[in-house]
Amino acid sequence: MKSFSSLMGSQTLLPIIQADTVEQGVNIAKAMHEAGIDLVEVVLRTEASLDVIKQIKHEMPQLHVGAGTVLNNTILNNALSAGSDFIITPASSTTLLTELENCDVPVLPGVSTSADILLATEFGYSELKLFPASLSGGAPFLKAMGAVFSGVSFCPTGGINADNKQDYLALSNVFAVGGTWVAPKEWVESGRWDLITSACKDALK
Repeated sequence: MKSFSSLMGSQTLLPIIQADTVEQGVNIAKAMHEAGIDLVEVVLRTEASLDVIKQIKHEMPQLHVGAGTVLNNTILNNALSAGSDFIITPASSTTLLTELENCDVPVLPGVSTSADILLATEFGYSELKLFPASLSGGAPFLKAMGAVFSGVSFCPTGGINADNKQDYLALSNVFAVGGTWVAPKEWVESGRWDLITSACKDALK
């Protein structure tokens, strides 16, 4: 199976879509793709989220679309049924990691402590999401973890923005950063898709 990072290719931004309606979600995805984005994460935090994944897959088959905020087996199965190309969790537990073992798409488990990282590596994962990054030690924590877990790389999300993203991307054990700063709620609600495209282009530089 492909690793999550190989699915991302050279893309160093994991843009996060949070939409209240299917129309919003599709428009966000189109605005992001316009900037050169080939992979997006749809967080399963609204009632429309699963339908957003289905519709983006339908209208933009060239885009890799995955599900975030996967917390248990029920959500996992719903996300896979919607056609998710990958799965991202905000946290890890023995139960959840066991459920994910039979997943046939790339998985990026969420961690926030060194104990979480150790648990995930015991399940065979070498690519992890640090969340919430800014509250879990940020770039200094990841730099320290690089000395302990030499074969593990990270995609930190949570509290990352245009001003601090480079602090993370400068680390050898960070392959991408994730965030919602490229599609804030006020832009989505006012339909400023052009601003989302512009923010994504800036983030990819």
